[in-house]
Amino acid sequence: MREITKLKHERNAIILGHNYMDYDVQLAADFTGDSYDLALRAMETKAEVIVFAGVRFMAEQAKALNYDRVVLSPDPTAGCTIADSLDVETLRTYKEAYPKAPVILYVNTNIEVKALADYIVTSSTAAKVIKRLREDTVIFGPDVNLAKYVESLTGKRIIKVPPNGRCVVHGSYTTKLIEEARARYPRAKIMVHPEAPLDVLRLADFVGSTNQMIEYARGSGYDEFVVGTEIGMINALRLKVPGKTFHPITTEPYARCPFMAMITLDKVYRSLRDLVHRIEIPKSTADAVKEAFERTRRLIEGGTP
Repeated sequence: MREITKLKHERNAIILGHNYMDYDVQLAADFTGDSYDLALRAMETKAEVIVFAGVRFMAEQAKALNYDRVVLSPDPTAGCTIADSLDVETLRTYKEAYPKAPVILYVNTNIEVKALADYIVTSSTAAKVIKRLREDTVIFGPDVNLAKYVESLTGKRIIKVPPNGRCVVHGSYTTKLIEEARARYPRAKIMVHPEAPLDVLRLADFVGSTNQMIEYARGSGYDEFVVGTEIGMINALRLKVPGKTFHPITTEPYARCPFMAMITLDKVYRSLRDLVHRIEIPKSTADAVKEAFERTRRLIEGGTP
């Protein structure tokens, strides 16, 4: 850890650690949070080098929003089952089939696909953005479970692209897990991420993003929680909400994202030491993504497209 601190000073670097990272990676990070929040936090710093401890689409996103910085991915082969479920050609096919429908993409999307979006949303802003659009039909992807949840909240027709994009972790959750958690921890409040199936979400006490879970746990009067998201989130909650008790909804192997697990402290150290692996994307792609994010921000703040 001392060597990492020394290298950060020498390189004028910061480490961004996603909420799902291992405990030691989160301790080494300058900022922890969700992927979009971290990219914004980096914009507020004067760091010349950004090491993004998270999966590849997160580092690409940080590069788009911090184009003049060096952005490093500790392991660029760390993908995402949601992001990798949607490619450019598939999205273009849907855009041609529904030419009047705006394209709203979840942040869990690879960068070249993001560049085709009208709006880019997080799990906490998706419903708000879609509700404020004039159109009654929208294209939304790549997570079908989040799409169904947003559809239930907005009443709008959502064209799901692709029709089967799911998180390898949240997509495996069942109502049985909720029932077992209630029996095992009768005093606990159950928090579930909206990437889970709709029938699971309807049984939860709270549905929200990773940052929203932290806010809920911190601000509520409850002391015990079951956490229905990737198991690394337990690390973030214990660091940011000390004094409360958190249980993972399951400890089965699928509760740990295999791609998040690829990002280790050793890889973060080597990335910083050797300045690898650099994220490079076309400037035109970065500009398109940045404009979609800015358009989304204006809609949220102003209330109209």
